[in-house]
Amino acid sequence: MKYDFKKSTLSNGVRVLTERLTESRAVSVGIWVSTGSRDEPEELSGISHFIEHMIFKGTENRSALDIAKTFDRLGGFSNAFTSKETTCFHAKVLDSHLDIVLELLADIFLNSTFEPIEVERERQVILQEISMVEDSPDELVHELFNRSFWQGNPVERSILGTPQSVTKITSDHLRKHMMRFATAPHVLVSAAGNIDHDQFCKKIESFFSCLPDNGTYGERQAPKSTFDCFFKEKELEQTHIMVGLNGPSSIDPDRYPTLLMNVILGGSMSSRLFQEIREKRGLAYAVYSFVSTLQDAGFLGIYAGVAPENGCKVLELVRNEVERLANEDVSDAELAAAKDNIKGGILLSSDNTDARMTRIARNEIDLGKYVSYDDVVKKIEEVDASQIKSCAQKYLSQGMAAALLGPLGEKDKERCRKIVLKD
Repeated sequence: MKYDFKKSTLSNGVRVLTERLTESRAVSVGIWVSTGSRDEPEELSGISHFIEHMIFKGTENRSALDIAKTFDRLGGFSNAFTSKETTCFHAKVLDSHLDIVLELLADIFLNSTFEPIEVERERQVILQEISMVEDSPDELVHELFNRSFWQGNPVERSILGTPQSVTKITSDHLRKHMMRFATAPHVLVSAAGNIDHDQFCKKIESFFSCLPDNGTYGERQAPKSTFDCFFKEKELEQTHIMVGLNGPSSIDPDRYPTLLMNVILGGSMSSRLFQEIREKRGLAYAVYSFVSTLQDAGFLGIYAGVAPENGCKVLELVRNEVERLANEDVSDAELAAAKDNIKGGILLSSDNTDARMTRIARNEIDLGKYVSYDDVVKKIEEVDASQIKSCAQKYLSQGMAAALLGPLGEKDKERCRKIVLKD
């Protein structure tokens, strides 16, 4: 598939990114704001996510039903999401519907009214969303880990906020937050698909030239890791375990060997943890590892849901496998398989306009530049076993942390703490 990337900056500072895929009939468009939950005042925690919900609830020109009907008529897909560092409102439609969806996305982004009655309705929806996490232990343990690992920094907070903070948020708060953060230097519009860059820029200019070219917010403080073992007792059938070590930021060159280390450790069905804990011993149904990155920090996480009596044993196995990565070079076969896994995932996603739209936006926000698929594949290919070993040694030497949720006996707590912290 032929494609080409282009970037323009409007006179007020809004960045416009496109990647043209000449053989596609689809176009994916995203309006990105480079702020997220870590930029919120603590008393209004969850306000970015609240705005994400409210953006579809009515503008000066359309009711919520009008918005829903227009998106449905286009036969495409629309959604929004909030992360700790970004907020995005996006849609995917046929190329012939691009002008319609652009006008609609611009309308909801620029002209949402945040009517008090709609705010009250959506507040109840968000409170139920928070309750869903509380009732989903495999999700809740991630929140508990973040709260413990990043304590003292805004990134520890849930993107959803708390029942207390969400209850305080008003229509006026939502409007002021949008006015403060949705300014031209913090907004970019990305698109991928069958699209003409110059025509697209003219459309964006016509809609977004009204955004002010100022706008600052408090400088982010890089979070510091806390290496501890956090326990929360809850009457459950399983004990849910999250283990974490320091990892690379989204701009750290170590992200490439760490991605490969993750695949080998627990990021695939043939990974060491999956094979050792699930296939050989039958100790867990769900066990996996992952890499979570911010612009100034990151961690390598490992999750498992196990019978309460097996919690300590699984923690031992996790530590053993991490130590093995730090002490021994991975085999040529494992390294080659991990590289194929990552390259396959990256290149298969290249057929997806949503993936491309998201990718060019994230590269711009995090790195300030375009990174081609070929560049990423080259970086992956260049990683050798010694780099993976070096990363594992570095992260393990800095410490290990864990959060455990479920039935927990006092003796097991002490034993788990010794395994994690090497007391």
